[in-house]
Amino acid sequence: MGQPVEQSRCLRPTPPSPSRGNRVVELLHPGMFVTLRNQPRDLPPFQVVRCRGGRCWVRQQSWGPHICWEVPHHRLSSGRA
Repeated sequence: MGQPVEQSRCLRPTPPSPSRGNRVVELLHPGMFVTLRNQPRDLPPFQVVRCRGGRCWVRQQSWGPHICWEVPHHRLSSGRA
C-alpha cells in the first residue's frame, strides 16, 4: 500500500490512466465514505477527497486535513461488500 502524502501533492492533477476496456465504474463524490477492495472490517471507511483520471484521493478522518492517499478508482466501493 502507498503512504499518505501531503494534501498539496495529492491535489496535483495526474494524467489519465490507460483505458481498461468499456468498464463501468461507480461515481464517487468528494465527501463520500468508501471502502477498499479486501478492506478489513475493523478499519473505518475512507473519505473521498477528489477523483480524477481513474485515481481517487482518500483520507481517514484521524489523519488530519493535510494527509491523503492516492488509490486507483477500481479498488474503491461506496458500500461494504
